[in-house]
Amino acid sequence: MTRVVAPPAPPPPWIADLVALTKPRIVSLLLVTTVAPMYAAGSPSLLDIVLVTVGGYLMAGGANAVNMYFDRDIDDTMVRTRTRPLPAGRMLPRAVLAFGVASATAATFLFARFVNVLAAGLALAGFYCYVFVYTRWLKRSTPQNIVLGGAAGAFPPLVGWAAVTGRVDTAALLLFLIVFYWTPPHFWALALNKQVDYDRAGVPMAPLVWGERETIDQMRWYSVLLVGLTLLPVALGVLGLLYLAAALVLGAVFLRGVWRVWRERERGAWSAPAWALYKFSLLYLALLFVTMAVDRHVS
Repeated sequence: MTRVVAPPAPPPPWIADLVALTKPRIVSLLLVTTVAPMYAAGSPSLLDIVLVTVGGYLMAGGANAVNMYFDRDIDDTMVRTRTRPLPAGRMLPRAVLAFGVASATAATFLFARFVNVLAAGLALAGFYCYVFVYTRWLKRSTPQNIVLGGAAGAFPPLVGWAAVTGRVDTAALLLFLIVFYWTPPHFWALALNKQVDYDRAGVPMAPLVWGERETIDQMRWYSVLLVGLTLLPVALGVLGLLYLAAALVLGAVFLRGVWRVWRERERGAWSAPAWALYKFSLLYLALLFVTMAVDRHVS
């Protein structure tokens, strides 16, 4: 007689909600830009990778949870955010805030005790930049919100580099700038297609304030600067030919995507190419950073 094995029980709903608070899809890309620089900077041990990965997830996840706490008044008005635990009424605000703060505190201790104090300080600076500079100050006050506040997302390469080397040097700062200049065209490609949501929530994203044409123009210039910056590590001798080839190919595809959005702006047919650019931009950054790690260990 064949024994029927019952499928594993799904996790309790509250666990799924805690995971949702951390925004795992966003954190996964941040972890790529944290761990890849560790290999670009040296030869980290498996334990180092595990510690930085866990600490990075806790810090970024905590920041995302606190972000949801502060944005709970507008998340209910936006289609893409109204199913989150707070606007959906599945969690209490004080529980979300406590979870976020506890996660960031645990991450700070883990980094400071088992990695190094510089990595802990940089990770915590990224947390404060995202929560207070972006979420509390810039997001609802200026269309430059994602430009200046987006610096929070550029801290992970500094954390990874400092975890291995114990310092922040020119190479690490270049990685910071690459993520910094990647953020505006990446996020504005999404904002172009989410204008109704942002308008309903009263968030002054660039397409609503500057208009679509000016936003697309800004995306073009930031993208040109971005691709130029990705070549500087080779010019400075930090990375080699494998990375150079990847940066040129990926940059060409990225610029082509931006050009398609710019070309369609006059006809107002930018929606589909902007959405395609947004999706590719995620792959672009991940592949670029993975290639950095591979280049240092095969060149």
